[in-house]
Amino acid sequence: MGWVKRAGLVLIASGLVHLVLLVAGDGPWTGPVSWRKPATFGVSFGLTLLIVAWLVPALPLPERWRRVLLGVFAVDCYVEVGGVTLQAWRHVPSHLNRETAFDSGVSTVLAAGGFVLVVVLGVMCVAAWRARVPPSMRLALRAGFGSLAIGLLSGAAMVARGAAAVAQGEQLRAYAVIGFLKPLHGVSLHGVLVLPGLAWLLSRTSWPESRRTRVVAAAAAGYAVAIGIAAVSGS
Repeated sequence: MGWVKRAGLVLIASGLVHLVLLVAGDGPWTGPVSWRKPATFGVSFGLTLLIVAWLVPALPLPERWRRVLLGVFAVDCYVEVGGVTLQAWRHVPSHLNRETAFDSGVSTVLAAGGFVLVVVLGVMCVAAWRARVPPSMRLALRAGFGSLAIGLLSGAAMVARGAAAVAQGEQLRAYAVIGFLKPLHGVSLHGVLVLPGLAWLLSRTSWPESRRTRVVAAAAAGYAVAIGIAAVSGS
């Protein structure tokens, strides 16, 4: 599905454009209305889409399921990045924003998109445990998608905590109560990029498969430590 890869590149380009705006502009570097959000969302979703498109053929799923899951994931990536980018240009928060009917609609769509991400990538996570690939790549897939699952669940927890604060009429507090989960969310989301990428690089060496598997296992353990540090540092 070549269009999915092109879609990923477009998202990355969008993120880089907003990174330039962040660096060149005089707006805030942090907070819910910073150019940082469309920059990080564009690059992160674009890279993840490219990596998932590369990994999906290795998952033991019927071809039709692969195409459907990947297509839904690609569309949802655009929904998430598009909503964040739209609100950034309007200079209002994208998530947990219930100030107007339009803003509430955008927040609802983004939350629904997050639920779709959990379902689609959850199916891929389960399939990754049954992948018929060399042991080093199988371990990388399991650890990578497991890390991604942690990222998705922490993101869902952020939305739930923020929504609870908004429901109590504490709009500004909503952005504060989710802050401690951001490091965990950010680090864990990208394990699916790092670990399978490492396994692929090792497959290009002359090392025996047993040695490659040990290196991937060490890297997975190190990434697990990084996730733990992120969780502790945010609390």
